[in-house]
Amino acid sequence: MPSLKAIRNRITSVKSTQKITRAMKMVAGARLNRAQTRITELRPYAVKVQEVLSQITREVERAGAEVEAARPGEGSIEKPAHPLLVRRPEQRVLMVVLTSDRGLCGAFNTNINKRAEREWRERKDQGQDVQLMLIGRKGRDYFTRRGAPILEYLPGVWDKLNLESAKRVGTQVLQPFLRGDVDAIYLVYNEFKSAMTQNVTVERLLPAGAPAAPLGASEGTAQAEVAAEFLFEPNKEALLEQLAPMYVEVSVLRALYESTASELGARMTAMDSATKNATEMIDGLTLKFNKARQAAITKELMEIIGGSEALKD
Repeated sequence: MPSLKAIRNRITSVKSTQKITRAMKMVAGARLNRAQTRITELRPYAVKVQEVLSQITREVERAGAEVEAARPGEGSIEKPAHPLLVRRPEQRVLMVVLTSDRGLCGAFNTNINKRAEREWRERKDQGQDVQLMLIGRKGRDYFTRRGAPILEYLPGVWDKLNLESAKRVGTQVLQPFLRGDVDAIYLVYNEFKSAMTQNVTVERLLPAGAPAAPLGASEGTAQAEVAAEFLFEPNKEALLEQLAPMYVEVSVLRALYESTASELGARMTAMDSATKNATEMIDGLTLKFNKARQAAITKELMEIIGGSEALKD
């Protein structure tokens, strides 16, 4: 059995760790409130930007199809209304993986890294050329150890997260697509649901346009949107020039905010569990300490009684 001093030192050490985990939980909880407010306010705007862009893209494509049908056999090549709308067979894919710079947040980084690795290997098995753009040191370390094809690592994104950071990231993400080096770009991040729930999401960022259904929209809503008629001012092409880059910036900003809120929620939950585990450990060590002290006292009493009886003889 360990000595009383060793058990006492162990109890002191666990109490010190418990103070740290409790403080980290409180800090994460305070920051989570602000992060949750930011993402709650941004989501409707991001959803509406994508809906409007999807609607304009469909209108432009429909108009182009009508023109093509009116001039059959001329062999004209349809030109995309905007470079970000160019659609090519997905042979070269860029995955932007968002992880954190720090640990102590439960399975937050593990889940995102494993999902991104599975996506990478599945696409590779299908014959696609996949490259990774990493945000966060945990993702960089994970994929570096596995020899993944890392195109670029973007450091310092989480230091000061705002719209300017999203624009800088968006600019870096856009370059391979605009150069024609990749055919599609996907964001891989944790979508925030609650402090205890974060869902790993793989979302297509480019080519921009009409996905199967806009973010947050049901299938019925998407079908109703297709049938809707809108008037655009000044015109669809001018709106696309503004909306397409805005869509990229807002989508990247939303993914960053979602990831931040998810990290803080995961950290708060992990630190809460660690604090409770420390309490249980302290209780167990205290019981062990009391038993050891009682055994030591009993042993001393037995020695005293034995010595006293020996003197009587």
